[in-house]
Amino acid sequence: MAKALAVFAVLQATFSDVHPFCDQIVQNSRDAADKGKPGWTGRRACARHVTTYSVGQLVASVGVTRALGLRLPWSGLLAGTAVNAATHFVIDRREPLRKFLRSRWIGKGGYLDHATVQRRPGVVGAAGPGTALMECDQAAHRVISVFASVVTTWLAVRGAQR
Repeated sequence: MAKALAVFAVLQATFSDVHPFCDQIVQNSRDAADKGKPGWTGRRACARHVTTYSVGQLVASVGVTRALGLRLPWSGLLAGTAVNAATHFVIDRREPLRKFLRSRWIGKGGYLDHATVQRRPGVVGAAGPGTALMECDQAAHRVISVFASVVTTWLAVRGAQR
């Protein structure tokens, strides 16, 4: 049990703290602008972003766990990365998240409409830095990283018990 808690804590800290770096700094500016666009332009930009995000997260996870003497199986590391990658793609396409947040069940339509930014005179941005959509995007990514950490930990500990 102690090893599972240690593995989970290390993974969750790594996933959570590396997230903004991979999501904001590693991301190509063009992909950031295009990933929410409809059609193949948006899908390709989002796929490129998710690829760089996932590689960064995986490298950080392997580096941190190995530096701390933890040797996690690739199956666990790749499963956690896959959880974050798949959900990251859906969230960053923007429209699925926007529909989910506006749903009657969640009811965040007013927040999305209220928390916008003026990008330039006469142009209001409903997505991107400073908006409710981006805050909700980041919150969703972080909650999902908890699940990804649990999946990775479970596979790592289960594999060690065999």
